[in-house]
Amino acid sequence: MERINKIISRPKRWLGYGIIAVVVLTSAKITDDFFEVSKNMEIFTSMYKELNMYYVDETKPGQLMKTGIDAMLKSLDPYTVYYPESKIEDAMFMQTGQYGGIGALVNTVNKRVTITEPYQGFAAAKSGLRAGDVLLKINGKSVEGKTQEEVTDQLTGQPGTTVSLLIERKGNPQPLNITIEREEIKIPDVPYYRILDDGKTGFIKLTGFTQRASTDVQSAFNTLKKQNMERCILDLRGNGGGLLREAINIVNFFVPKGTEIVRTKGKLEEWNKTYTALNDPIDTKIPLVVLIDGESASASEIVSGSLQDLDRAVVVGEESYGKCLVQQTKDLAYNTKMKLTVAKYYTPSGRCIQRLDYAHRNTESGKVDAVADSAIKEFKTKNGRPVFDGRGIRPDVEVKLDETSNVLVGLVSNWILFDYATDYRNNHEHIDSADVFHLSDKEYADFVAYAKGEDFHYETDTEKLFEKLKEAAKEEKCFDGNEKQFDDLFARIEPHKESDLKKFRKEISDFLENEIVSRYYYQDGRIKNALPGDQDVQKALEVLNADYSTYLQGNGGAKK
Repeated sequence: MERINKIISRPKRWLGYGIIAVVVLTSAKITDDFFEVSKNMEIFTSMYKELNMYYVDETKPGQLMKTGIDAMLKSLDPYTVYYPESKIEDAMFMQTGQYGGIGALVNTVNKRVTITEPYQGFAAAKSGLRAGDVLLKINGKSVEGKTQEEVTDQLTGQPGTTVSLLIERKGNPQPLNITIEREEIKIPDVPYYRILDDGKTGFIKLTGFTQRASTDVQSAFNTLKKQNMERCILDLRGNGGGLLREAINIVNFFVPKGTEIVRTKGKLEEWNKTYTALNDPIDTKIPLVVLIDGESASASEIVSGSLQDLDRAVVVGEESYGKCLVQQTKDLAYNTKMKLTVAKYYTPSGRCIQRLDYAHRNTESGKVDAVADSAIKEFKTKNGRPVFDGRGIRPDVEVKLDETSNVLVGLVSNWILFDYATDYRNNHEHIDSADVFHLSDKEYADFVAYAKGEDFHYETDTEKLFEKLKEAAKEEKCFDGNEKQFDDLFARIEPHKESDLKKFRKEISDFLENEIVSRYYYQDGRIKNALPGDQDVQKALEVLNADYSTYLQGNGGAKK
């Protein structure tokens, strides 16, 4: 295609020859591709037939084919995915955020299938199901040995149908039977919005880009405007993206009609498009801060990158994920589907922020490298500020978050905080509101006593370095047959749970309080509880309280 484009762009005197060359080259390319596809399909079909007919063990043809398809797609990128008929609801959920089920997250906690979070207002929560409830049976059949995915499949189904659960709840002497009527579950794209304590800053949390994302953002924004909002924080942290059109609509709320928002470029001409603001905006003047982090991807990066390029918002937080690939869902035979990458998108300044170069994957190791530093290019925003491609969206104001302590990592990964919050909920019928709830000194001391008695391990940076030193000493034969001296030294540096639990109390308390709050006030309670100590939000307020417009002038890059 690149060669053809070069021929088309030649001077006029070559035009006649160019047309002939394009026709010949295009015809030859189509013929070559058709032959390659036809030949390899024939090889694959004959091999598949021989395998299923003669292989010594039963092959399960459907599973064998899916394995082959998955391996083929894996060689491209992680976003090109095949959905067999049994997984069509997964494909629909990605677009709509809707599915039929009970409305709860399920996970494997300490090797047991556990409800980790019921969704507020949906069937599971309304039926009394709680986080921490262990699933024993579904419709009379044991879940022992079942994977998380298998259990989830059993819980989902047509709205109006029922599912019977036998659960174990800590503190209850006997298992509980709960029958739940499945319903249509719609996960809100905007789970939380409010006017912050200063009385003038609106906060909107956007977690996805399904078919109602822009409608939900518009509704939240208009509600906050009626509450005298003077400036706005749009939180895209942890938002992995979704529908391109919804991202365009949300940018359109803040920029004039006709403004270029994003471009897409693909192998086929139909994907070479420029998307502009088609509607009248809601507000082109209100000071706007967009929060991003390392999990903000795809549609989140279109919103943050476009608003940054147009100098319409100050972007605050951490560097985003770096995914500028556009997917489209295609219907296949026998009610199956495929989601495949069809284009790359470019923000108004012309940059492509794709971090990983899937087109040049190492064929031997399968490793995908990031775009080389030498290939990073500088672009300019509308006001002339420098921005860069190939590394996600770099914030205008970078926030360096405190590094998570090793003890907290150990408490989370071993489900200690989760289990303690379960016990707390079972022993306390009510707590203070989400924004003011805190553990007392006695309650935190109770937690320390609880955690000390639990079997969990975490490794400090000192331990990691010590292990390397020990291995090097072995190789260089420094022990003289006696390793006890190293073991004695290790005993002195081994982490002491009680002292670490006290040393990192603030960090651990914040996480534990948030987990406990979720047991009473669900997801919006988590957000409300975290806001007062949220470093990104505090930095956003600093930006808004300063001379906001100076951040959008063409006199510098990212600030800290």
